[in-house]
Amino acid sequence: MSQGSDKGSSAGGSTEGGKGLGRLDEIVVDCSDPGRLVRFWAVLMGGFPVDRSVDWSYLDPPGGQPRLAFQAVTEGKESKKNRLHLDIEVDDIPTVRAELIDRGAEAVGEVQHDAEGAFQVMLDPEGNEFCLVR
Repeated sequence: MSQGSDKGSSAGGSTEGGKGLGRLDEIVVDCSDPGRLVRFWAVLMGGFPVDRSVDWSYLDPPGGQPRLAFQAVTEGKESKKNRLHLDIEVDDIPTVRAELIDRGAEAVGEVQHDAEGAFQVMLDPEGNEFCLVR
């Protein structure tokens, strides 16, 4: 913990017992084709893709993981680098990497190894960055 840290409080005031004022409901990804992306992520995360409309699809991964939702937007992705990405833990990075490339993903560089383990930067079929980690 850094000096000056105020554990148990937030910008809006203190919280009781470390409980926040809200909870993560879902992670929403802007994209051009929600139906395609929800099916890609269902292969990776498990669960069943749901198309609520042509502009909105979602996936409830098993094991209490947050819902992933995909929302159609008209503007394109201007930058290659996301400011937020998902780290997805897998048993075998090379095997999952190959499966996802067959489904339209792109690997960015090679598998990286460090003291914490290994990771592979990936792009989903619309260029959204995520990492496979082990």
